[in-house]
Amino acid sequence: MSVTVSMTLNGNAVSADVEPRTLLVHLLRDHFRLTGTHVGCDTSQCGACVVHVNGQSVKSCTMLAAQADGAEVTTIESLAENGTLHPMQEAFREHHGLQCGFCTPGMVMSALDLVSRNPDPSEEQIREWLDGNICRCTGYHNIVKAIKAGAQAMRG
Repeated sequence: MSVTVSMTLNGNAVSADVEPRTLLVHLLRDHFRLTGTHVGCDTSQCGACVVHVNGQSVKSCTMLAAQADGAEVTTIESLAENGTLHPMQEAFREHHGLQCGFCTPGMVMSALDLVSRNPDPSEEQIREWLDGNICRCTGYHNIVKAIKAGAQAMRG
């Protein structure tokens, strides 16, 4: 038995037939080949799988693909335009907000949701917002600096 899931994915209308138990992260990675969304834990602990669903950050390892039917889903792959990094991606690069890079897509997507709600977050607000995102390499100091800089660049 399968279900048809239709959505707007990174601005494009797409659909796929999947098993009802398919997680959104597996639909994105395995069916649509968008591998920037990472599987880090499968238990909603690490945040490496964060994408936006209807403009809000969601851990795609805990959402069924069928729950995204009719939704607008945005992944890390859609941020850069014509080879130019999004200001938040550029800030992560400039401020060394990554080391191994595994958590980075989820961190960037989470940061963008925060900044959409609060264009000028404090360091404390950033740290609180990232509570569900784990980085095993950086110690978060440069990630927080990167998000502050990215937010500033996005404000202009």
